[in-house]
Amino acid sequence: MFDSTKIKLLSHLREIIRRLSNRLSERQMLAVLAIVVGLLAGLGTCVFEMLLHGVKSALVTWFPADRAQVLYLIYPAIGIVLATLFVKRIVRDEISEGVTRVLYAMARKDSRIASHNCWSSIVGGATTIGFGGSVGPEAPIVLTGAAIGSNVGKLARLNYKQLTLLLCCGAGAAVSAIFKAPITGVIFVLEILMLDITSVSIFPLLLASATATTTALVFRGFDPIIAVTLSEADVFLVNQIPLYILLGVCCGLMSYYFTSVNSIVASFVKRIDQQYKRWIFAGVVLGVLIFIFPPLYGEGYEGLTALMHGNVAALFDNSLFFKFSAVEWVAIVYATAIMFFKVVAMATTNASGGVGGTFAPSLFVGAFMGAIVALICNAFFDWNVSIVSFTLVGMAGVMSGVMKAPLTSIFLIAELSNGYGLFIPLMIVSAVSFAVDYTLDRDSIYTKQLRMRGELLTHDKDQSAFVFMRLEELMETDFVRIKENMTLGDIVHIISSARRNIFPVIDNFGCLLGVVQLDDLREDMFKPERWGRSITYYMIQPPYKILQHEMVQSILPHFEENHTWMLPVVDKNNRYLGFISKSRILNAYREALVKISH
Repeated sequence: MFDSTKIKLLSHLREIIRRLSNRLSERQMLAVLAIVVGLLAGLGTCVFEMLLHGVKSALVTWFPADRAQVLYLIYPAIGIVLATLFVKRIVRDEISEGVTRVLYAMARKDSRIASHNCWSSIVGGATTIGFGGSVGPEAPIVLTGAAIGSNVGKLARLNYKQLTLLLCCGAGAAVSAIFKAPITGVIFVLEILMLDITSVSIFPLLLASATATTTALVFRGFDPIIAVTLSEADVFLVNQIPLYILLGVCCGLMSYYFTSVNSIVASFVKRIDQQYKRWIFAGVVLGVLIFIFPPLYGEGYEGLTALMHGNVAALFDNSLFFKFSAVEWVAIVYATAIMFFKVVAMATTNASGGVGGTFAPSLFVGAFMGAIVALICNAFFDWNVSIVSFTLVGMAGVMSGVMKAPLTSIFLIAELSNGYGLFIPLMIVSAVSFAVDYTLDRDSIYTKQLRMRGELLTHDKDQSAFVFMRLEELMETDFVRIKENMTLGDIVHIISSARRNIFPVIDNFGCLLGVVQLDDLREDMFKPERWGRSITYYMIQPPYKILQHEMVQSILPHFEENHTWMLPVVDKNNRYLGFISKSRILNAYREALVKISH
């Protein structure tokens, strides 16, 4: 019953889209679809926020501030177990690391994202974060928005270029809606998803972001997720530029710590062989950390907002150290510990099966970095530095380094602070942090693994074309295999029906021993007296063997170095799989360029 109703609904929608496409031009049709995507992404964001707020309200809002809570020891474990079971038993697909999955879909899935991602990330993310998982809601929301855009595009039967544009519209709309910052949503797509800036792409993107933000404003009010207003005491002072440069360096180093520890913890957790052991590990680590440092609970926006308003004492609510909240040096040490352990808690949550992202944790860590610098200046040097300003600028600094997105971080903080009074320090800190972190590690937290696997799209179309090319699809397997015990006479009979002029020679286990070329046989193949000669007499070694999972862009130099147009492909055990030709790669490269080019 449900399936038949779904099929009828989809057919009606396709008919509506078909009629619209007959009346509208391509650009007009994309504009209409972008508005639809923006509306749906905005509604999805509102549903996510309400669900997350409901879970957190039921679990923690009734805690008295002056008392430590033992429930912090068990909440995170429950959330991760529920999220993992939801993913494995109901979704049956990976939905974590949302932004990375969007980038992967653009590179390897023709911008097609499974329809369940339109809702599954909302449920998984709200469960993980609501129960205390120390991750952010933005990555699940971005994946949700991108999935909405992708599936609307599939419903309209768009080509790859148009489908990618709608996917990006959905991702940008989701960011715009959750922060109520439309400019940030547009910059996020251009800088992180690397959509080219053209008149065809920018107009639908603007429409989607504006529509999603308006939807969020209607249903969730005008207060941004992180609300702060700058006062006269928080204005930028020229004599503080050296401090902002110092803060930029600290943020850059903190960004490198962020990405490095995330990789180390994730690798460690993934080496744990059983899922229940991962649950135990994550439950113990997160439970203890959150019990000692309650601001690590969930995405941490409450503690972050308290810092931005200069209310450092609020960090000690529900903490064992509540009575020390008025001691300056204790506050500095406490905030520093929270900053460093936030990365550990985030990485543990994601690696053990939780659903969340690194967007909010990077803002959290940056806010604490900025606040710590300000607190040290005020406590030990009596410089009267604005905690609010340094907190905001620190957020942009760490986010710029972690995500390799300085423009996104600058405009996000500018929009959140309702003005551009801190624009100069935002630019200074973001630029310095980006430079420091880029020197240490060129990849963002989203792109590291994709680049290593050759699956990352960039603005460099020459390199991006290779991302669409897969060795297994380019490999040719219609070569006649010959055994090492065959004779020239055996091959003469084979040649009469063979389509190729190269023959791989294999042993009884399928391992490649060498190749025989037709040109090397011509002199003797018409001399019957030599037909008894072993084929190994004519066998030569190929100049190079391509391994099964090599990236295509790394193969081309081997053709040039060895002056050949054909090379064999083998697995790690030297078993023959097929041949790859230079001409096949070049043809596929030209097709890929056409596919991604405007």
